[in-house]
Amino acid sequence: ASGEAGTAGRGQAIVWRNVVLMGLLHLGAVYALSLVPRAQLLTLLWAYFCFLMTALGVTAGAHRLWSHRSYKAKLPLRIFLAAANSMAFQNDIYEWSRDHRVHHKYSETDADPHNARRGFFFSHIGWLFVRKHRDVIEKGRKLDFTDLLDDPVVRFQRKYYKSSVVLMCFVIPTFVPWYLWGESLWNAYFLASILRYTISLNVTWLVNSAAHMYGNRPYDKYISPRQNTFVTLGAIGEGFHNYHHTFPFDYSASELGLKFNPTTWFIDFMFWLGLVTDRKQAPKEMIQARKERTGDGSA
Repeated sequence: ASGEAGTAGRGQAIVWRNVVLMGLLHLGAVYALSLVPRAQLLTLLWAYFCFLMTALGVTAGAHRLWSHRSYKAKLPLRIFLAAANSMAFQNDIYEWSRDHRVHHKYSETDADPHNARRGFFFSHIGWLFVRKHRDVIEKGRKLDFTDLLDDPVVRFQRKYYKSSVVLMCFVIPTFVPWYLWGESLWNAYFLASILRYTISLNVTWLVNSAAHMYGNRPYDKYISPRQNTFVTLGAIGEGFHNYHHTFPFDYSASELGLKFNPTTWFIDFMFWLGLVTDRKQAPKEMIQARKERTGDGSA
């Protein structure tokens, strides 16, 4: 939803444009499922490849790099992640990171953009259907986001965001199957753009909804975020949410070496290539001490 404040509490004004657009998008995705049997295998593989790129633009990019500064990335990697982030079409890096920092700072309050205390639907998609709560805007103004705009890649993506979304989220995913192996534009558009985009949105939203409601809390039982294996599988490593809210600075967003975490594998591979430096980690002793002090005893 856009930046204007709605009325307080539950009375936030509905943004009907968002409701209609999201409704149409999800109808398109349901229709796209009927095209799966008629599409070429290469097209389905391409759609999945685009999904992975989309996910990395959010998980390794907007989330772990720009929101949390949990590692440093050199210019070529930042350009790739910004392009992948435009493929994700979830607001530009600056806006995404701003909202995410506010979410961490004021988690589960009215200043949290997708406050999970307001239920599964609100934290999943409903928060996009209403104007932002005034607390989100007022308290968000107190946080410092200058580091984001100090990055020329973030500034460039923000300036050309709409055209970069058209190109990365819709044109390239549709054009490649049509041009390279003769898939119909119809199949390519609905599968590699619409279905892939809709699934990637819902996978990201599950981190806000399901991973704040279902699962165990081995690190801090006093906060809402939980470890959720299902979300981890879909969001390529972002479902270790109790860990992440306890140690938000950790580049792996989970205990290293312990779990399925493709985003961490990607960052480690980029480190091996020399494109990543300064990966921050929570020391084992700190993790263990925190488990014993505030964990629910489940790990």
